Amino acid sequence: MALFASEQIKLLAESGWNTCDSVRQGVERAGLPLPTAAYLKRTVDASQWGRAERAVEALREHFKGARFADETVFGVLLVPDPDKLDTRGAVDPAMRADQTGKTGKGAVDVVDRALPAGRLVVPPGTDWTPVATVTGPTGLHFGSFDDITAADAATFTVDGVDTRELMVRQIWGARVLQSGSELPDCEVGGGWTFTLFPGEPQVDGKAASGTVLHDKVRFRLGRSDRGIAVVRVSPALVAA
Repeated sequence: MALFASEQIKLLAESGWNTCDSVRQGVERAGLPLPTAAYLKRTVDASQWGRAERAVEALREHFKGARFADETVFGVLLVPDPDKLDTRGAVDPAMRADQTGKTGKGAVDVVDRALPAGRLVVPPGTDWTPVATVTGPTGLHFGSFDDITAADAATFTVDGVDTRELMVRQIWGARVLQSGSELPDCEVGGGWTFTLFPGEPQVDGKAASGTVLHDKVRFRLGRSDRGIAVVRVSPALVAA
């Protein structure tokens, strides 16, 4: 456990929350403490790191046979208090400056007008909640939104939790910020993908997803039966 905690603290201390200037400044404006190594050592105890390690290992083991599992990185994601920094949709455009290289109107996130507020799976009240999930650039492939929501629960249930319930915009939005300038689901480098949110209800028969395309973070609606290889999901377990 000590090794896992040390590795994750190092990764989080070097993540976008602390090292991407525009993200770090946005965190400070939101009234959140910066999740530095010192902060994490002080506020996350051994039992929490133990839960996080077990959750990460459980996800890796359960999904090791999934398509693109060999390219998927599981780790600890920090999800901010949604009352201070809500990651379910557009954030302050200034936070994107050092993520996308855009400023002003060019940095404004694209959010489909038909999307509702979105589900909160991490409630208000805690500055930073550790979540075991995908922390790399791309997730797993299980087909379309329709395929995933119709699948047997056992396919996605880990430690008694149906991980589809945590495949939501709040988790992905936090992942985008934590990634700093190395954005997930992004076409830069030729590996464009998008992440589905089966934990969110359909809107007029359309499925919600998130992607980064043409230097824009996008929360979109699209066909629920689209199941091509670039369609990904990111299973998650709250580790608090």
